[in-house]
Amino acid sequence: MKLHHVLPAVFAITTLHAFAVQAADAPPGMTEKVRGTLVSGSAEAVTLRTASGEVLNARVTPATRINAVSAATFADIHPDSYIGTAAATQPDGTLQAIEVHIFAPSLRGSGDGHRPWQGSDGNQATMTNGTVGQLQGQDGRQLVVRYANGEQTVRVPAGVPVVRLDPGTPALLLPGAKAIVVAAPGEDGQPQAQSIAVGVGGLTPPM
Repeated sequence: MKLHHVLPAVFAITTLHAFAVQAADAPPGMTEKVRGTLVSGSAEAVTLRTASGEVLNARVTPATRINAVSAATFADIHPDSYIGTAAATQPDGTLQAIEVHIFAPSLRGSGDGHRPWQGSDGNQATMTNGTVGQLQGQDGRQLVVRYANGEQTVRVPAGVPVVRLDPGTPALLLPGAKAIVVAAPGEDGQPQAQSIAVGVGGLTPPM
């Protein structure tokens, strides 16, 4: 994993679009996404340790978006659900989901659209955020996902992780929780958390 050092923090360099639904308007190329385990967290700061041992220290501000990520199932997806789904393009051009996250009603519209995406394994894929229009196929596991400028049909095989995203608070930032922090340098150059997705009940966010 290539690393970029910014003062006391260590950022894992990945694309912003891996969690574009909650990213703030930072200059292109300066926003970083880091996955790991929370060492500590509060309404003022968060410390995250990656699987390889690097540590990210970032400020938390009133503008930081915090989401709770909890377990869900495919049965929780219905027509008119607002979802995001990472997907891999198959040889025949169809999309096959890698994970699906269901947004709470208050988060409807987050990251609306279809874009390139890079997963935690470094592989290139796509991210589609939009409204489920139909559940197709004999088993109903083929979703038509509609967004402002188009739609995509995504196949969701059995066993693909499905989670729910709900608005959260700093009370979720507990030591040992698995999390994803999207951060960018603030005006003083210090890392500032733009968004934090925190797994609930020991869940590791799959996004």
